[in-house]
Amino acid sequence: MTDDRDDKDRPLRDDIRELGRLLGDAIREQEGDDTFRLVEQTRQAAVRFARDGRAEDRAVLHALLDGLPPRVTLSVVRAFAYFLQLANIAEDTHRARRRRAHEREGSPPRQGSLAYAIDAVRQALGNDAVALARLREFFAHGLVMPVLTAHPTEVQRQSTQVAMQHIADLLTARDRLALTPEEQAEHDRALQRQVLTLWHTRLVRGERLRVLDEVKNGIAYFRATFFTEVPRLYAHAAALLAERFPHDAGDCGTFLQVGSWIGGDRDGNPFVTADILRDTLRLQAAAAFDFYLQEVHALGGVLSISSALHPPTPSLAALAAASPDRSVQRLDEPYRRALSGVYARLVATMQRLELPPPTRAALGDAAPYEAPDALRADLQVVHDALVHTGLPLLASGRLRHLLTAVDVFGFHLAPLDVRQNADVHERVVAELLARAGVCASYAALSEAERVALLAGELVSARPLYSPHLTYADEARGELAIVFALREWRARYGAAALPHYIISKCDGVSDLLEVALLLKEAGLVTSGEAPTLGLHIIPLFETISDLQRAGATMAAAFALPAYRALLRSRADRQEVMLGYSDSNKDGGFLTSGWELYRAELDLMRVATDAGVRLRFFHGRGGSVGRGGGPSYEAILAQPSGAVTGQIRLTEQGEVIASKYAAPDVGRRNLELLVAATIEATLTDHENQADRAATFHPVMEQLSAKAYRAYRALVYDTPGFTQYFRESTPLAEIATLNIGSRPASRKPGDRIEDLRAIPWVFSWAQCRCMLPGWYGVGTAVTEWLAEEPDGLAVLQRMARSWPFFRTLLSNVDMVLAKSDLRVASRYSELVRDEALRRGIFSAIEAEWQRTRDALRLITGTDRLLVDNPLLARSIANRFPYMDPLNHLQIALLQRHRETAEAGAAVDEFVRRGIHITINGIAAGLRNSG
Repeated sequence: MTDDRDDKDRPLRDDIRELGRLLGDAIREQEGDDTFRLVEQTRQAAVRFARDGRAEDRAVLHALLDGLPPRVTLSVVRAFAYFLQLANIAEDTHRARRRRAHEREGSPPRQGSLAYAIDAVRQALGNDAVALARLREFFAHGLVMPVLTAHPTEVQRQSTQVAMQHIADLLTARDRLALTPEEQAEHDRALQRQVLTLWHTRLVRGERLRVLDEVKNGIAYFRATFFTEVPRLYAHAAALLAERFPHDAGDCGTFLQVGSWIGGDRDGNPFVTADILRDTLRLQAAAAFDFYLQEVHALGGVLSISSALHPPTPSLAALAAASPDRSVQRLDEPYRRALSGVYARLVATMQRLELPPPTRAALGDAAPYEAPDALRADLQVVHDALVHTGLPLLASGRLRHLLTAVDVFGFHLAPLDVRQNADVHERVVAELLARAGVCASYAALSEAERVALLAGELVSARPLYSPHLTYADEARGELAIVFALREWRARYGAAALPHYIISKCDGVSDLLEVALLLKEAGLVTSGEAPTLGLHIIPLFETISDLQRAGATMAAAFALPAYRALLRSRADRQEVMLGYSDSNKDGGFLTSGWELYRAELDLMRVATDAGVRLRFFHGRGGSVGRGGGPSYEAILAQPSGAVTGQIRLTEQGEVIASKYAAPDVGRRNLELLVAATIEATLTDHENQADRAATFHPVMEQLSAKAYRAYRALVYDTPGFTQYFRESTPLAEIATLNIGSRPASRKPGDRIEDLRAIPWVFSWAQCRCMLPGWYGVGTAVTEWLAEEPDGLAVLQRMARSWPFFRTLLSNVDMVLAKSDLRVASRYSELVRDEALRRGIFSAIEAEWQRTRDALRLITGTDRLLVDNPLLARSIANRFPYMDPLNHLQIALLQRHRETAEAGAAVDEFVRRGIHITINGIAAGLRNSG
């Protein structure tokens, strides 16, 4: 007999079984029976080993896979990599299936939904009038902004993603339609064709991505998901408010937007130039206009309302009369003529912005729109005419969604953040000051001297830059960027380029240096009422920077020159917190605690200064880079940290897993909004004495975890060698996954390595060290000092969202790690003593962390509270073992060939890259 959970999951198992069968059919047909039998025998042995852990099953894997010819190895690698991708499709489809089932059955709103969040606010506030007012305030002034970044540890090509989306669409269609036998047969053939197409589609890129390739990949998610699902979510929010509060009506502002770093993030990426910035904005704008033209054309096709049967409003009649559409067939169709005029004005606007011409020409010439508000006004005329003349149903749906889209996407598509490292700003400012004869040795000044000098320059009307002087290449490049900011903001609107982020910010001078550079482009003005054109956003990344963040911003707020600029931004200051580099610097537990403490310090400082603070969370996909479930992460923020506004990065393979499919994308957007509502309007932390009771415990745990982590990573001789030899770091660096180098600077130091390859490499070898190392030591040592401390830790886990989420993420990453596999990667380290010493330390700490988690949670099993992930791991992880096994063999072969100076075997290189892709797909949040 099966339980309800088994019955509910049967469609998932059926989908996985069917997709696996179709993949097997493709392999047998295209690669031959021998390869198919090898893949099938490997699959069976891997499943048995994952289930029973018997040595004989591991021996079978060795016998099957060791010594395979490169061509055959590549086929086996592709088989398991594609199977994991197909399993992911089946899982995502099943999640959507279960959500729809709950909605059809009329189940109570589920946690993470907008309905649940609105009901939670009503319950928390206890008064519907107050709740409505607070919710209306949130929707009017709130901001929830996921920001796509060009950190693609997702190494798939867009062609592969398109093929997989077709498979997902077919599975979804079968769920939602009652098919006849003939239709079912055609559906099955279509699914078979798509799996066969996928098998013959190259999985990884042959050439390294360029920045504009990354930009185009980012825009693809707007076409796939954001254009349709963001307006639908707005409509859903308005409908929920009307349902919960019957006397309420109206729109919901622009509380949800999607931002981007792609094409504006210059930190460590020399390929992001002023020309790239220009091309990025043109590509983004073109995508927005293409969508508007498509929707306006579609509306014109359906709004065939005749004035003879339904007289238009005067405003609509005027709009139709101004249209270049003079067709006699549409003389009595004012809506169509009006929309033809809107279409023509959009085409004219594209010409003014020097965008590529549309595929469908306008019916005549028209004046361009000067701003999105003018486009919206015309569409509003059409909308209001339908409403006022008794056709409100026709005004909803597509037209309502288009109005929302114009509000959200404007002419720029997505707000583009510009980012650069503070060290670069320092060098450029130093050169400007020296060439202008102001200061010959800026770099030698103390922080106080720099602040005084920069503040003085900010209030001066004198420019530092002269076109008649010669500057170094770096300075010319940075100045070209700030000059481009002014030009392109004037063209696309200030919303196109609203933020300037400073990486590695550690002092007030870092803020003022950027302000001074912006002043050279006219984006900062001096005088009695100084103005600042962009938000200047410090990014605090290292442990020491986070610890000083509050003091740094307090000093900035107290500085008259900076505060005057901030006043022109309505006293709004955004601060970005770096999860990735703080983790690499201090380990998982210390990073999490210092980020939490920094938020508390910054909130206090901002309140004292009368500044409104918004946090931008620089989270990665993996737990080691601040990842994990976004809903829980937002609710784990300190009370008062989420005041209706939050921005957070979406990185790596997480972008594809969250936003490639409309249904999944909609759900993830809704999770972000729901969590922000709850964090803003309910007492989600629900304990007033936490600072006095729990914070001191975290301080002690953090100190112990920090010492343990630093002792291994930075103080153990040979650790860098161990890391580089026991993981595919070098091979990841050559994989065509992004436009930027793996390290900020040449050399082998961990400090200079980017956080993404650091975490991604540990994930590939299934060690996942950045997500847990140091936690076990911290808990063990603290409990040794506090014999009665276990009860305190258990209370923290029950009642404190921050600590509960921290433990949940450790639980997840331990479940995804496999030290049996990691030990085999350690054998790649040639120094046996080094290998044994470091791996034994890793193994001992893993066990300590597992034991600590068991003590605090009171359960012997991992993922007890996350059965969906436990099921997912059971479905997918057996198929990762062969990929890890073959990756190790390929790495050995590749490195031996390189050391011998021989030519690299192309099949070996491709095999390594595909194993990296497949393992990342199996882990789902590894970068």
